[in-house]
Amino acid sequence: MAPALSLLDLAPISAGQTARDSFEASVELARAAERSGYRRVWYAEHHNMPTIASSATSVVIGYVAAHTSTIRLGAGGIMLPNHSPLVIAEQFGTLATLFPSRIDLGLGRAPGSDQNTMLALRRDNSSADSFPADVQELQGYLNGRSRVPGVQAVPRADEVVPLYILGSSLFGANLAAQLGLPYAFASHFAPDALHTAVTVYREKFRPSDQLDQPYVIAGMNVFAADDRATAEEQRTTAYRARTRSMLTRGARGANFTDAEIDAFLASPNGASLAAMTRYTATGTADEVADQLNAFAASVGADELIVAHHASDLADRIHSIELTGKSR
Repeated sequence: MAPALSLLDLAPISAGQTARDSFEASVELARAAERSGYRRVWYAEHHNMPTIASSATSVVIGYVAAHTSTIRLGAGGIMLPNHSPLVIAEQFGTLATLFPSRIDLGLGRAPGSDQNTMLALRRDNSSADSFPADVQELQGYLNGRSRVPGVQAVPRADEVVPLYILGSSLFGANLAAQLGLPYAFASHFAPDALHTAVTVYREKFRPSDQLDQPYVIAGMNVFAADDRATAEEQRTTAYRARTRSMLTRGARGANFTDAEIDAFLASPNGASLAAMTRYTATGTADEVADQLNAFAASVGADELIVAHHASDLADRIHSIELTGKSR
């Protein structure tokens, strides 16, 4: 049986566009996912990145939820060491009260930013050390069994907001297994430890109130189009733009030619950057479906969360629709 299919929306701010344009695009992408049978859409917390609009993740979730009807929406993820667990419990308790049975909360421990931004967030290098305890404190607020005497998260939704542990290493796999939570691996940009981490998670999993058996979500990139040549062209264009952004840290105006970008990606220095997108499905709807199913089978994924990267919004929407309808 094919795994469940979900969408990761990276909320890009394209050249010549505004953050408002990005939010409107996120609504259109979520609507496309909703009508195409996707299970959920997630947004990631990033800071001080001029090309990403999802820094205030819970606000974006609420905006998209108000403009959609049934699809689940959530964070993939909230970088919990950046925040008080109580504040996140209040935010997601509010969202789940406003949009019952539609809100997820994925949690990560990375800063989602650079060193200076981390300091501006009032976070230091030791903040991640408290991540396991912070997850449990947050869980207590959400399920009404607070670990802090006399403190409750208000509002608390009638249902318990489900938690997911995000990761790209064995740390997240071990924590998700220990707490009996679903585990989402960021293989769409950090593929190296995928199979080892999933094996560790499944072997060490302990049932919990939320989950009685392991549940694995794996990330993959997708370019689906009406013909393979178009999909490959979209992939080349998008990954060149991504490389430019990473080389310039998102600064506008850097003038690397396509030939220079291609030469860099083919060089030893660019090899690691090129390898980050190892798990990418490209082609027609049927070709993409075959690639997604083979990837899911290789890791035993229960669900795939896919990022559609075509530069043009209409092409991203079409890719979402083709991928959903082919499954």
